[in-house]
Amino acid sequence: MNQEPSLICRHFVSYSGVKLPLKLVNELTEAGLNNRNTFYRGYFDTQGRLLVCQKIVYGEVESEHRYQYDGKGVLKHALIIEDDEERGLDFNEWA
Repeated sequence: MNQEPSLICRHFVSYSGVKLPLKLVNELTEAGLNNRNTFYRGYFDTQGRLLVCQKIVYGEVESEHRYQYDGKGVLKHALIIEDDEERGLDFNEWA
């Protein structure tokens, strides 16, 4: 993933809920990554919105979500990449 320099990278143990965008929980420190085989890497914009979420397993990206938001900060598109397959989901503003 080519990340923009303004994106903030943070690491998490897991996520909660089933709605998109995923809500990452239990943030990890850099030191906390040393003993983990699986974790989630999130790239956030300066407004705190999750733009990219990667599931990391044994150092490799297993799956990835990419999110786009409208001008009001509401999710408008999600691209889910898993097992070399891509699935796009569009959200309308009244959903």
